[in-house]
Amino acid sequence: MNPVQLTPLRLAGLADVPHALPYQGSKRRLAHAIVRLLPTDTDRLLEPFAGSAAVSLAARHLKIGGTARFSDINAPLIGLWQRILDDPYGLADAYGRMWVDQRADPHAYFLSVRTEFNEQHAPHHLLYLLARCVKAAVRYNSDGDFNQGVDHRRLGVRPDLMRSRLVRASATLAGSRARVADYRDVLARATERDVAYLDPPYEGVSAARDHRYVAGLPRSEFVTAMIAAVASGTSFLASYDGRSGDRVYGEPLPGDLGLLHLHLDAGVSAQATLNGSAAATVESLYVSPALVRRLGGVDEVIGRLAAPGGGARGLDGSVARPPRCRDVEQASPDVAAASREFADLP
Repeated sequence: MNPVQLTPLRLAGLADVPHALPYQGSKRRLAHAIVRLLPTDTDRLLEPFAGSAAVSLAARHLKIGGTARFSDINAPLIGLWQRILDDPYGLADAYGRMWVDQRADPHAYFLSVRTEFNEQHAPHHLLYLLARCVKAAVRYNSDGDFNQGVDHRRLGVRPDLMRSRLVRASATLAGSRARVADYRDVLARATERDVAYLDPPYEGVSAARDHRYVAGLPRSEFVTAMIAAVASGTSFLASYDGRSGDRVYGEPLPGDLGLLHLHLDAGVSAQATLNGSAAATVESLYVSPALVRRLGGVDEVIGRLAAPGGGARGLDGSVARPPRCRDVEQASPDVAAASREFADLP
């Protein structure tokens, strides 16, 4: 089945979302589409590959859903989010002191903070590193240590602006919770009124020594988890592959999962812009059968996203329909067994 090509409408209401963390790879642009696919009866938005929590922030900013529950296996990152939720003023004070203290020798100061963070994982150290590292791009070595270099062109976000972002983000996420968790556990605990947004590492970008994630994610593991989530009737959206100019990231998820596959125009790649080019970015978004049903069918999903004249059609000119989801028992024995295992998690 060909993916449906869409240019999503941008929401004016998301123009002033208070993003707390500078974070390359954030789904701020895609959030304009994702929040449109959250049903009115959504209880909790689950974001188990949290990163900058861009989707949770967008949804809560628009008061969509009852609350947000975001998580990650990156414990220091979740520690920073917990500090943002619980003590944004104290975190802002700590950041402000570091911003002032760095001025005598910004490079040496950054290196000392990076060393201390890798030893202690203090939230204010991670916030400072995110604000000062090259292109706001986190990098971890094979030991899981933060090893991105310093950006020599700037001193990071000014303390007054950082304070505003932290305080506003904390207020926007009031009542939400952040925790360290594996995405499979999050999916297994989802209720029929929850919606999960999954943004795992793109296939092919998380296996290098110096990468953006504390751990990679084998494709076979993720596909097996998707089979289990479909079989249990979980409502979810997933980003997994995409394209920037001529560069392709990952293979599409298998068609027999029964997911509605959308290709969303995400504009010009921020990374390409930094590199001096202007590559257009296309992001895949997959919608689970349960969520398609909750939204009223494929045409309703497409109608929620399509801009006037935006080309909400498959490559063959027809509106694509998701295939009927196969019964999980028809999958390979290993996949079926794994699906049952995940479904039985407490």
